[in-house]
Amino acid sequence: MIFNSIVLFLSAVFGGLYALRVTKTKESQVKSVLVFAGSFLFSITVVHILPELFETHKNQFHIGMFILAGFFFQQILEYFTSGVEHGHMHVHHHSNKHSAWSGISLMTALCVHAFLEGTILAHPEVIHDSHSQGSLLTGVVLHKIPAALALMTVLACHYDKKQTQLILLLTFALASPLGVVAGHWLTPMGLFSEDGMVMLFAFVAGNFLHISTTIFIESSPEHHWNSKKLIISLLGAGLAVVSEMFY
Repeated sequence: MIFNSIVLFLSAVFGGLYALRVTKTKESQVKSVLVFAGSFLFSITVVHILPELFETHKNQFHIGMFILAGFFFQQILEYFTSGVEHGHMHVHHHSNKHSAWSGISLMTALCVHAFLEGTILAHPEVIHDSHSQGSLLTGVVLHKIPAALALMTVLACHYDKKQTQLILLLTFALASPLGVVAGHWLTPMGLFSEDGMVMLFAFVAGNFLHISTTIFIESSPEHHWNSKKLIISLLGAGLAVVSEMFY
Protein backbone atom coordinates (compact mmCIF):
# COMPACT_ATOMS: atom_id res chain seq x y z
CA MET A 1 0.00 0.00 0.00
CA ILE A 2 2.74 2.47 0.98
CA PHE A 3 4.87 1.69 -2.08
CA ASN A 4 1.94 2.15 -4.46
CA SER A 5 0.95 5.43 -2.81
CA ILE A 6 4.47 6.84 -3.05
CA VAL A 7 4.89 5.82 -6.70
CA LEU A 8 1.52 7.31 -7.69
CA PHE A 9 2.27 10.56 -5.84
CA LEU A 10 5.75 10.97 -7.32
CA SER A 11 4.61 10.20 -10.87
CA ALA A 12 2.02 12.99 -10.77
CA VAL A 13 4.47 15.44 -9.17
CA PHE A 14 7.17 14.58 -11.73
CA GLY A 15 4.84 15.18 -14.68
CA GLY A 16 3.58 18.45 -13.26
CA LEU A 17 7.00 19.85 -12.34
CA TYR A 18 8.35 18.95 -15.76
CA ALA A 19 5.56 21.02 -17.31
CA LEU A 20 6.51 23.98 -15.09
CA ARG A 21 10.17 23.77 -16.14
CA VAL A 22 9.41 23.54 -19.84
CA THR A 23 7.84 26.83 -20.83
CA LYS A 24 6.50 25.56 -24.16
CA THR A 25 5.31 22.01 -23.89
CA LYS A 26 4.41 20.83 -27.37
CA GLU A 27 1.58 18.36 -27.68
CA SER A 28 3.54 16.48 -30.34
CA GLN A 29 6.29 15.75 -27.79
CA VAL A 30 3.80 14.03 -25.49
CA LYS A 31 1.92 12.04 -28.14
CA SER A 32 4.40 9.18 -28.36
CA VAL A 33 4.32 8.68 -24.59
CA LEU A 34 0.53 8.87 -24.63
CA VAL A 35 0.19 6.27 -27.39
CA PHE A 36 2.55 3.90 -25.57
CA ALA A 37 0.73 4.44 -22.26
CA GLY A 38 -2.69 4.04 -23.87
CA SER A 39 -1.66 0.80 -25.57
CA PHE A 40 -0.14 -0.56 -22.37
CA LEU A 41 -3.19 0.38 -20.27
CA PHE A 42 -5.63 -1.03 -22.84
CA SER A 43 -3.69 -4.29 -23.09
CA ILE A 44 -3.44 -4.75 -19.32
CA THR A 45 -7.20 -4.17 -19.05
CA VAL A 46 -7.98 -6.68 -21.81
CA VAL A 47 -5.50 -9.48 -20.98
CA HIS A 48 -5.58 -9.20 -17.19
CA ILE A 49 -8.32 -7.16 -15.50
CA LEU A 50 -11.34 -8.17 -17.61
CA PRO A 51 -10.64 -11.94 -17.69
CA GLU A 52 -10.14 -12.06 -13.93
CA LEU A 53 -13.20 -9.91 -13.32
CA PHE A 54 -15.44 -12.30 -15.23
CA GLU A 55 -13.74 -15.31 -13.63
CA THR A 56 -13.99 -13.94 -10.08
CA HIS A 57 -17.68 -13.04 -10.00
CA LYS A 58 -20.53 -15.42 -10.80
CA ASN A 59 -22.92 -12.73 -12.05
CA GLN A 60 -21.14 -11.75 -15.24
CA PHE A 61 -24.02 -9.52 -16.33
CA HIS A 62 -23.45 -7.28 -13.31
CA ILE A 63 -19.74 -7.12 -14.14
CA GLY A 64 -20.54 -6.03 -17.69
CA MET A 65 -22.99 -3.38 -16.48
CA PHE A 66 -20.43 -1.86 -14.13
CA ILE A 67 -17.80 -1.82 -16.89
CA LEU A 68 -20.28 0.06 -19.09
CA ALA A 69 -21.12 2.42 -16.22
CA GLY A 70 -17.42 3.19 -15.71
CA PHE A 71 -16.94 3.77 -19.42
CA PHE A 72 -19.76 6.32 -19.67
CA PHE A 73 -18.95 7.91 -16.30
CA GLN A 74 -15.53 8.73 -17.73
CA GLN A 75 -17.31 10.37 -20.65
CA ILE A 76 -19.20 12.57 -18.17
CA LEU A 77 -15.98 13.48 -16.36
CA GLU A 78 -14.43 14.58 -19.64
CA TYR A 79 -17.15 17.22 -19.95
CA PHE A 80 -15.43 18.95 -17.02
CA THR A 81 -11.81 17.96 -17.71
CA SER A 82 -11.72 18.46 -21.50
CA GLY A 83 -9.67 15.27 -21.74
CA VAL A 84 -6.74 16.35 -19.56
CA GLU A 85 -6.58 12.88 -17.97
CA HIS A 86 -5.41 11.42 -21.27
CA GLY A 87 -3.01 14.26 -22.11
CA HIS A 88 -5.31 16.61 -24.03
CA MET A 89 -3.76 20.09 -23.87
CA HIS A 90 -5.99 22.31 -26.02
CA VAL A 91 -6.83 25.32 -23.86
CA HIS A 92 -8.73 28.54 -24.21
CA HIS A 93 -8.52 31.78 -22.32
CA HIS A 94 -11.64 32.82 -20.43
CA SER A 95 -12.80 35.64 -18.22
CA ASN A 96 -11.58 35.54 -14.61
CA LYS A 97 -14.93 34.30 -13.29
CA HIS A 98 -15.26 31.58 -15.87
CA SER A 99 -11.59 30.69 -15.54
CA ALA A 100 -11.91 30.15 -11.78
CA TRP A 101 -14.97 27.92 -12.24
CA SER A 102 -13.26 25.97 -15.01
CA GLY A 103 -10.22 25.39 -12.81
CA ILE A 104 -12.35 24.15 -9.89
CA SER A 105 -14.46 21.83 -12.03
CA LEU A 106 -11.32 20.53 -13.75
CA MET A 107 -9.58 19.72 -10.48
CA THR A 108 -12.68 18.13 -8.93
CA ALA A 109 -13.27 15.83 -11.90
CA LEU A 110 -9.58 14.86 -12.17
CA CYS A 111 -9.32 14.12 -8.45
CA VAL A 112 -12.41 11.88 -8.64
CA HIS A 113 -10.81 10.02 -11.52
CA ALA A 114 -7.43 9.74 -9.76
CA PHE A 115 -9.09 8.59 -6.52
CA LEU A 116 -10.84 5.75 -8.37
CA GLU A 117 -7.53 4.76 -9.98
CA GLY A 118 -6.01 4.43 -6.53
CA THR A 119 -8.75 2.16 -5.19
CA ILE A 120 -8.07 -0.50 -7.83
CA LEU A 121 -4.51 -0.91 -6.50
CA ALA A 122 -5.60 -1.36 -2.88
CA HIS A 123 -6.55 -5.04 -2.93
CA PRO A 124 -4.31 -7.17 -5.17
CA GLU A 125 -5.80 -10.35 -3.71
CA VAL A 126 -9.34 -9.48 -4.82
CA ILE A 127 -8.84 -9.18 -8.56
CA HIS A 128 -5.20 -9.64 -9.43
CA ASP A 129 -2.34 -11.62 -7.94
CA SER A 130 0.39 -9.68 -6.18
CA HIS A 131 3.00 -10.84 -8.71
CA SER A 132 1.18 -9.01 -11.53
CA GLN A 133 0.24 -5.90 -9.57
CA GLY A 134 3.38 -4.22 -10.88
CA SER A 135 2.13 -4.32 -14.46
CA LEU A 136 -1.13 -2.61 -13.51
CA LEU A 137 0.73 -0.01 -11.45
CA THR A 138 3.02 0.62 -14.43
CA GLY A 139 0.00 1.23 -16.65
CA VAL A 140 -1.49 3.75 -14.22
CA VAL A 141 1.85 5.56 -13.82
CA LEU A 142 2.43 5.76 -17.57
CA HIS A 143 -0.99 7.34 -17.89
CA LYS A 144 -0.60 9.67 -14.88
CA ILE A 145 2.67 11.37 -15.90
CA PRO A 146 1.39 12.88 -19.19
CA ALA A 147 -1.95 13.61 -17.50
CA ALA A 148 -0.18 15.72 -14.83
CA LEU A 149 1.89 17.40 -17.53
CA ALA A 150 -1.23 18.33 -19.47
CA LEU A 151 -2.98 19.44 -16.27
CA MET A 152 -0.26 21.96 -15.42
CA THR A 153 -0.28 23.26 -18.98
CA VAL A 154 -4.00 23.93 -18.68
CA LEU A 155 -3.78 25.38 -15.14
CA ALA A 156 -1.15 27.86 -16.33
CA CYS A 157 -3.90 29.42 -18.47
CA HIS A 158 -6.32 29.61 -15.53
CA TYR A 159 -3.99 30.74 -12.71
CA ASP A 160 -1.07 33.15 -12.99
CA LYS A 161 0.55 32.40 -9.62
CA LYS A 162 2.98 29.48 -9.58
CA GLN A 163 2.10 28.91 -5.91
CA THR A 164 -1.54 28.25 -6.82
CA GLN A 165 -0.48 25.91 -9.61
CA LEU A 166 1.77 23.94 -7.23
CA ILE A 167 -0.97 23.63 -4.60
CA LEU A 168 -3.38 22.26 -7.20
CA LEU A 169 -0.71 19.88 -8.51
CA LEU A 170 -0.12 18.50 -4.99
CA THR A 171 -3.88 18.14 -4.53
CA PHE A 172 -4.09 16.10 -7.74
CA ALA A 173 -1.01 14.07 -6.77
CA LEU A 174 -2.56 13.15 -3.40
CA ALA A 175 -5.86 11.95 -4.90
CA SER A 176 -4.61 8.53 -6.05
CA PRO A 177 -2.72 7.73 -2.81
CA LEU A 178 -5.86 8.64 -0.88
CA GLY A 179 -7.74 6.22 -3.11
CA VAL A 180 -5.24 3.49 -2.26
CA VAL A 181 -5.64 4.16 1.48
CA ALA A 182 -9.44 4.35 1.27
CA GLY A 183 -9.67 1.18 -0.80
CA HIS A 184 -7.38 -0.61 1.63
CA TRP A 185 -9.62 0.19 4.60
CA LEU A 186 -13.08 -0.04 3.02
CA THR A 187 -13.42 -3.82 3.32
CA PRO A 188 -11.74 -4.33 6.75
CA MET A 189 -13.96 -1.62 8.25
CA GLY A 190 -17.06 -3.30 6.87
CA LEU A 191 -17.89 -0.35 4.61
CA PHE A 192 -17.47 -2.36 1.41
CA SER A 193 -17.95 -6.08 0.75
CA GLU A 194 -15.55 -8.10 -1.38
CA ASP A 195 -18.21 -8.28 -4.10
CA GLY A 196 -18.57 -4.51 -3.89
CA MET A 197 -14.82 -4.11 -4.39
CA VAL A 198 -14.97 -6.35 -7.47
CA MET A 199 -17.75 -4.15 -8.88
CA LEU A 200 -15.63 -1.06 -8.17
CA PHE A 201 -12.75 -2.63 -10.09
CA ALA A 202 -15.15 -3.32 -12.99
CA PHE A 203 -16.17 0.34 -12.88
CA VAL A 204 -12.55 1.51 -13.00
CA ALA A 205 -11.83 -0.97 -15.81
CA GLY A 206 -14.51 0.85 -17.80
CA ASN A 207 -12.65 4.11 -17.06
CA PHE A 208 -9.43 2.58 -18.39
CA LEU A 209 -11.12 1.36 -21.58
CA HIS A 210 -12.47 4.83 -22.29
CA ILE A 211 -9.16 6.60 -21.62
CA SER A 212 -7.00 4.19 -23.61
CA THR A 213 -9.29 4.07 -26.65
CA THR A 214 -9.67 7.86 -26.63
CA ILE A 215 -5.88 8.22 -26.74
CA PHE A 216 -5.80 6.17 -29.94
CA ILE A 217 -8.58 8.22 -31.54
CA GLU A 218 -7.06 11.60 -30.65
CA SER A 219 -3.53 10.60 -31.67
CA SER A 220 -4.77 10.33 -35.29
CA PRO A 221 -7.67 12.81 -35.54
CA GLU A 222 -7.75 12.59 -39.35
CA HIS A 223 -7.35 8.78 -39.31
CA HIS A 224 -4.21 8.85 -41.45
CA TRP A 225 -1.88 5.85 -41.53
CA ASN A 226 0.93 6.39 -39.05
CA SER A 227 3.60 3.70 -38.96
CA LYS A 228 5.30 5.29 -35.94
CA LYS A 229 2.06 5.16 -33.94
CA LEU A 230 1.54 1.52 -34.92
CA ILE A 231 5.05 0.53 -33.83
CA ILE A 232 4.73 2.37 -30.50
CA SER A 233 1.30 0.80 -29.93
CA LEU A 234 2.65 -2.69 -30.59
CA LEU A 235 5.57 -2.05 -28.22
CA GLY A 236 3.18 -0.94 -25.48
CA ALA A 237 0.90 -3.94 -26.02
CA GLY A 238 3.87 -6.31 -26.23
CA LEU A 239 5.33 -5.02 -22.97
CA ALA A 240 1.96 -5.49 -21.25
CA VAL A 241 1.72 -9.09 -22.45
CA VAL A 242 5.33 -9.86 -21.48
CA SER A 243 4.85 -8.31 -18.05
CA GLU A 244 1.81 -10.54 -17.50
CA MET A 245 3.72 -13.66 -18.55
CA PHE A 246 7.06 -13.09 -16.86
CA TYR A 247 6.68 -10.30 -14.27
